Amino acid sequence: MSEHSRLSIAAHLDEIRRRLIYSVLFVVVCTGVGFVLAEPVIRFLTTLAPSSVLFIYTEVTEFWSTYFTVALVCGIVLSLPFLLYQLVMFVAPALTPREKKYLYTFMPAVFLFFAAGVAFGFFVLLPPALDFMLNPPFAADIAKPQIRIGNYISVVTRLLFIIGAAFEMPLVMLFLGKIRVLSVKRLTRFRKWVFVLAFVVSGIITPTMDPVNQTLLAVPLVVLFELGILLIRIFVPQRKP
Repeated sequence: MSEHSRLSIAAHLDEIRRRLIYSVLFVVVCTGVGFVLAEPVIRFLTTLAPSSVLFIYTEVTEFWSTYFTVALVCGIVLSLPFLLYQLVMFVAPALTPREKKYLYTFMPAVFLFFAAGVAFGFFVLLPPALDFMLNPPFAADIAKPQIRIGNYISVVTRLLFIIGAAFEMPLVMLFLGKIRVLSVKRLTRFRKWVFVLAFVVSGIITPTMDPVNQTLLAVPLVVLFELGILLIRIFVPQRKP
């Protein structure tokens, strides 16, 4: 390895270390803010469950570990703009000026689409899914739901994060279309498989096995795929044959 290559690798490793340190410190500070937000967030998330559910904790440290976990999640969510900025600044030197422009343009939309996905999960998907799991009609006279608060918060936060990430699909498709990795012609060929994959993915993401809740997520995934194709048609000039 040449001396220039060793210096280049050392510089990259030093930059990674520096940006990781900044990111960790920022997450720690935001997690401190998350300790203030954790209680109202937990109360807010529990409103999704049916009124018949009684939340309990069965271990000495379970409630506090749940509280700390929610505080950490709040800290990470509050840190996302800074973390994304650090990632973009590290990747930017390897991109062309055109690719940098696209990347900077998409940054605000990333948070909007993620927030839209979380809102969809909170208001549309999770209420019927939790009602199906926690309040089945045939179980009313057999057993009463007493759910561990740690398990409930873990399931809800994980699903909201996954659904928010899934809503980034149109932006990813548009960026790949802008840098000529994807094309409308290639995506339309893949369209017939999207409907099948949407139901497979929704079956993995949703905690229930009923077709209603799977459809509630599968249909938006198909719509997001079609939205990605539409954005490429609008914002990516098509090459002439």
